[in-house]
Amino acid sequence: MIRDPASTDVAAPGRLEQLPARWVTLRGGTLALSDARGEWTWRELEHGRKQLAELLLTLGVRAGDRVMVVAENCCALVAVLFAVTSVGAWVVNVNARMSPRELDSIRAHCQPRRVLYLGDDSADARHHAERVQATRLSLGRWGTIAVTALDERCTPEPVTGNPAQDVAALLYTTGTTGDPKAVMLTHANLLFIARVSAELRRLTQDDRVYGLLPISHVYGLASVCLGTLRAGASLHLQPRFNPASMLEFLASHRITVCQGVPAMYAKVIEHLKSRGEKLLAASLRFIYAGGSPLAPELKREVERVFGMTLHNGYGLTEASPTCTQTRQDEPRTDCSVGRALPGVELRIVDPEGRDVEAGTPGELWARGPNIMKGYYRDAAATAEVIKPGGWLATGDIARQGEDGAYFIEGRVKELIIRSGFNVNPVEVEVVLNSHPDVIQSAVIGRKKDGDEEVIAFVELAGGARITPDQLLAYAAGLLAPYKRPSEIITMGALPTAANGKVLKGRLAHLARDA
Repeated sequence: MIRDPASTDVAAPGRLEQLPARWVTLRGGTLALSDARGEWTWRELEHGRKQLAELLLTLGVRAGDRVMVVAENCCALVAVLFAVTSVGAWVVNVNARMSPRELDSIRAHCQPRRVLYLGDDSADARHHAERVQATRLSLGRWGTIAVTALDERCTPEPVTGNPAQDVAALLYTTGTTGDPKAVMLTHANLLFIARVSAELRRLTQDDRVYGLLPISHVYGLASVCLGTLRAGASLHLQPRFNPASMLEFLASHRITVCQGVPAMYAKVIEHLKSRGEKLLAASLRFIYAGGSPLAPELKREVERVFGMTLHNGYGLTEASPTCTQTRQDEPRTDCSVGRALPGVELRIVDPEGRDVEAGTPGELWARGPNIMKGYYRDAAATAEVIKPGGWLATGDIARQGEDGAYFIEGRVKELIIRSGFNVNPVEVEVVLNSHPDVIQSAVIGRKKDGDEEVIAFVELAGGARITPDQLLAYAAGLLAPYKRPSEIITMGALPTAANGKVLKGRLAHLARDA
């Protein structure tokens, strides 16, 4: 059993908004949050939560209402998050980098009572607020907030008082291969992941955690933000990624724990190589990659440069998000995503939902306190993925190793059927990513004459001179003929969501147009 390093005499929180109060009496004057505009103690965070909650009540927000928040990572966003749940409403976190069309679509679907824009920390949020003529209000040290008019059509959802039933956050999936869905995550869902994440990272109150991953996405919200704050550690927020700023931030803020996505680490490594620089991050003790497949070559290179194990895990929004994670006392040389989280059950099944033999790939199903309540206003989609017995069909292909660790081998819906053979895009991507001139790649299927072609999009390192034909030749030596790409398309940068995931749906459109 893993010891909770954040355990104290204070009762564990049952709702999100109870997290700050947990530490006020114990560590009220110590640092909780920082961003480009300053630092906030636990006492200041709790005061801000109460102040904002009172404002929401005066703005007519009720329990069961949805409150849409358009922002990028900043301390005010954390305070707003706790304030919204304080009044019993659902927070709908939306990244300000989304287009007006995307924001309007989400707003129309969730029908929020109010939309809040945090423009002091995001120019994009400010522009969105101006577009809809939102009213700016002063929040004192927390800056300003822009608020839309009250939507009288908003109907509150039922509130039970049970943290396992009441929704805390409505998160829209990134829609990398299709339309995004609205995932309902309860207080219990998110706090389970916050607790386990803090335990597995062995967080202490002295840790300084890098908060780059967007809080508008579940990885940044549950694991990074809530996990850090549950442990009483400090969260240091940065709104956007570029390699130089990340490297400077790790050093200047004395970061001890860094969580990111593989592409982030790949670009940091490429940045250091191109300039002949060395990593300066003496305080780091733990690094982790999640959100997308991790290539063996990248893992080895990151571990060489950082001088420590790059941990790995697997999850999805519908699981709040984590299902598996590697353990600090069991470092791995392969790219396994580790064993199931304590309290989470996993199965690997065939297309009929029957358990497969040990070591055989199949669809991964998960069950536990992390599984979503369902998709908002989409009972049919919920019934499609929540199977009898409460099992979530993840749509991901996995296999279990002899030691109980899991390996992710692709997505069921992304499987390419070429001349009757199954091609997992991840396998092709791993080969392409192993070339030193490649930062990352994305492989999709393209219909042609009743069959499917394997099409690869590749992002090259700066100054790389390799041609698509040379990459095809490289892949040909490492892949069976039916797995080899029919075409390789190089790009300056692959299109990604704010959480770093490659938008394969957009690439599929490009491939069809080509």
